Amino acid sequence: MRPRTREAYLSYVVLIGRHFTCDPATLDEGRVRDYFLFLRKERNYAPSSIALTLAALRMFYREHLGSGRDWKLWQELKVRRLEPLPTVLSREEVARLLGAVQCDRFRTILRLIYHTGLRIREACRLEVIDIKREAGRLHVRNAKGGKDRYVPIAPEMLADLRRFWCRHRHPKYLFPGMQVDWKAHKEALSERALRATGPMSESTVQNAFRLALAASGIKTRATPHTLRHSYATHLLEEGVSIRLISQYLGHASLETTLIYTHLTAVSEAKAVAALQRLFAQSTSTIS
Repeated sequence: MRPRTREAYLSYVVLIGRHFTCDPATLDEGRVRDYFLFLRKERNYAPSSIALTLAALRMFYREHLGSGRDWKLWQELKVRRLEPLPTVLSREEVARLLGAVQCDRFRTILRLIYHTGLRIREACRLEVIDIKREAGRLHVRNAKGGKDRYVPIAPEMLADLRRFWCRHRHPKYLFPGMQVDWKAHKEALSERALRATGPMSESTVQNAFRLALAASGIKTRATPHTLRHSYATHLLEEGVSIRLISQYLGHASLETTLIYTHLTAVSEAKAVAALQRLFAQSTSTIS
């Protein structure tokens, strides 16, 4: 498993141990069942959180300890996951939002997320060598699930990235992390960037997005990940294949990408127009 998955699973095991104030390895099936009832009725856990807890505890008791291999709990506990439709901004809203970003480095990375559909973590960790200028694409390395993929990028976005990189010329990171102490603010951007030992933090990008969202006057509840959803929806509206979009997003299954077909007004308008033509054709012979 990926390191972040292992950390998350371990945290759920720690929580059940704290709940019963004992070594979680000593718990039997009945008490683990009671714990899930507690999470649902007392803590009001969402289905997604219940599903993660179930996956973690099943791994711990069934696979790691072996004591829970015959527990009926794993078959009896069913989690109905209601997947809400993702939030999508219109093209005009995206332009207004990006125009409200005051700092150039945050405007550049948010523009890149919308332009390529990258996850915020993927964008922050991009390195200079990941830009394949001649091929016109980005190499997204070690993404979610440990997979690599290539994402197309327009020449104009490449030029914008080069312009931004020429401001700091960090030898490794496209978006280097900046020190925020008062002494660092007296230095030029290029000097601060060259001393960076890591990439830009995700939290600073999220904060810049929140400020821009408020300044833009857009009332929709959105996050940087909303730009990824908007990217997929707008590509679909432009007629790009759903299979290609799935590859660009790095989805493991095409079914994950199909949710965007419910979000595009252009596709719905095309469907209505097609139905009108079919209706006209079916009634022309009657008249």
